[in-house]
Order: sequence, then structure tokens, then C-alpha cells
Amino acid sequence: MNSRIEVTGLAAGYNGSSVVRGVAFSLDAGQILAVLGPNGAGKSTTLLALAGLIDRTEGSVQIDGTELASSHPRRAAKRGIVLVPDDRSLFTTLTVTENLRLAATRRSKVDEALDLFPRLKDRLQVPAGVLSGGEQQMLAIGRALVQDPKVLLIDELSMGLAPVIVESLLPVLRTVADAGVAVVLVEQHVSLALATADRALVLAHGEEVLAGSAADLLADPGRIEAAYLGTTLAV
Repeated sequence: MNSRIEVTGLAAGYNGSSVVRGVAFSLDAGQILAVLGPNGAGKSTTLLALAGLIDRTEGSVQIDGTELASSHPRRAAKRGIVLVPDDRSLFTTLTVTENLRLAATRRSKVDEALDLFPRLKDRLQVPAGVLSGGEQQMLAIGRALVQDPKVLLIDELSMGLAPVIVESLLPVLRTVADAGVAVVLVEQHVSLALATADRALVLAHGEEVLAGSAADLLADPGRIEAAYLGTTLAV
């Protein structure tokens, strides 16, 4: 059986310079991959390349066994890749309902998203720009989900949010994955991300420095620390 998304030898960057090199992973439907690493490691660049928003200079990205063209965001979206960017990119003057309906493939998807985020049901006629940070992130994820993704990319879920809000959002991602979506999560709260994910990938200086079971890495934080610092643990 083919993986939902399979990435091999991915290189991408800006103005002809590679920011990430040799990134590789495969993810089945129902799995969550946590992409970790220090600031500037290339995590966001990786997601942008997967979503077709920047050029992939090397490597392959396959969705359900079929190659995905580079630098074609509409094709990526049609194939089921949906990105929640770190700035959320909401239509701030439009209401919660309008943001969701604009993106929805069908009306029932709006209802499903609201069931995942019942707090938004009381804010349906509120402009997105006056929502709290947590509510905005709920809306950004909800807007992605109404597009019926096969692969959900989330960049910096916790950006500007208190840890308690992040803790309330992460179980929703588990529910989404359990419904058959492959989720790639970039997150700075390492322990929270590892506790939610199935697998993890650590980037440093644009390259993969550690990968494995999220549970194994959560149980051995020294390996994560060494990967972040660019050092090697003694065997």
C-alpha cells in the first residue's frame, strides 16, 4: 500500500539558494508527523515546498503514489494538500461563518468543523479580526478542514498562544488524523508535539538530524537536545 505522502530528497529555498536539503519522510493516512528544530532550521520552508508555494529544486513528493509537480499550489490543493500558515491568513473583516463557507467543499464540512471547535459556534457572526488568538487558530484549522484535506500541514500551531490553549488544540489534530488525514505539524512546544504525534523529524541548518518514533524521542529528551545543539550523544 502506498503512503499518503512520501517525500524523498527534498531541497527547496529562495532566490536559487537551498534552505532545506535532503528532507525525507513517509506518512500514512491517520498518522501525525511532528517537524521540530530550532529557529531557522527550515521547517516552514519545508511546508511551503510541500504546498507548492515555493520551488522544489530537488527531490520528489508523492501523494497516494502519484508524483506532485513543484511550484503549483493549485495542483497541490486539488491533490488534497492544505496548509495552515503561521500567520493564519484569515479574512479578518469577514465573519467566522464567511471564512468557513468561502473555503468549504460542501456545507456539511462547515458543520463538521464547528463540531470540532464548539467555541466557534458562539462566534459565528464575529469578524475574524476580533477573535482571540486561540479562536483565530481554531478558525484557521477549521477553514483548512472544510477543504477536505488528505494531507494537513500546520505551521507553528502555538504561535502567540498560551500552552494551555495549545494543549486544547492538539487533541483535535489527533481526531482529525484518526479520521484518515495525514498531518504534518511544525511546533516549538517539543514535548506537547511529541505526545500527540506518531513520528518526529528534527531539522537543523536545513538538514534532517534526527528521526524516529515520537514516543521513543519523548522518552529520551537528551537525543532531542543533542539534535538541537548539533552535538552527538555518547553511545
